[in-house]
Amino acid sequence: MTDETSHSGQGTDVRVATRFFPVSAALRPYSSIIYLTEVEAPAGVRIEDYLHPEWANMRFIEGDTTLSAIGNDPVVPAPNFNVTGPTSKATYFSVGSMRTWGIGILPAGWAKFFAIPAEEMADRFVDGAAHPAFAALAPLAGKLRQANDVEAAAQAIDDHFTGLLDGAPRDDPAILAAHGALIDDDLGSVAELADKLGLSERSVERLSRRAFGFPPKLLLRRQRFLRSLARFMLDPSMAWIDTLDYHYYDQAQFTRDFQRFMGMSPRAYAARPKPILGAAARARAAAIGAAVQGLHKPGN
Repeated sequence: MTDETSHSGQGTDVRVATRFFPVSAALRPYSSIIYLTEVEAPAGVRIEDYLHPEWANMRFIEGDTTLSAIGNDPVVPAPNFNVTGPTSKATYFSVGSMRTWGIGILPAGWAKFFAIPAEEMADRFVDGAAHPAFAALAPLAGKLRQANDVEAAAQAIDDHFTGLLDGAPRDDPAILAAHGALIDDDLGSVAELADKLGLSERSVERLSRRAFGFPPKLLLRRQRFLRSLARFMLDPSMAWIDTLDYHYYDQAQFTRDFQRFMGMSPRAYAARPKPILGAAARARAAAIGAAVQGLHKPGN
């Protein structure tokens, strides 16, 4: 099953296509989706966009150099095997002609596949080919280049991760329970989260930083923001006031959150072209029911 979106930008000279490939049943607790983004552009022409705060991602990039920055970090060339930890800030990126295969890694997947606390990779990306924590994934780059077609390439990603399950540590049920609770629209406080998990707030704090990358209070704030942002991504004609999650006191509070997570005002973001993320959000929602990765239900 795939979903594809394409549109032109920079006149009619740029083509953008994104396809989504749901993961196999064995990977659903650990991964959100496999995706392929392709950009065809004339030499010297680049487009830019912003990724929303999300869980971790692995990306294998070929073609023109991708330039990227998380939050206020300097814009730098992204590595060909790009491992990005969970983010609480928007990721700016600029691309020319390129092809990127990616897979979203959920919190349970981070704990399953990588022997490094998520907090150590929060709001940063690294060269996966050079970082020892991700050495088991480096061979995927060669497998993707050798694949005969996109279906075979997507299957190669799924097969590689599935093959890592046998030697992986046991699942931590608290991570899946916490993730499920965070997806609950009604969850409004760390105390409620601790109560749902049957843990002390201090234990929830430690679990949150280790598996999710951030303190639980920030995660709740991020989820509230993403629920509001996703409504806009699915229908950009909506006024911001109509997108607000009911946990917001008023629009001013939402505007502060928008500045915190996206680095710009809601008005500035609405006015920006979204050559990749705009159409991709709608296609992603059609494929697996969530416009942004941060709202993906584990096991969905």
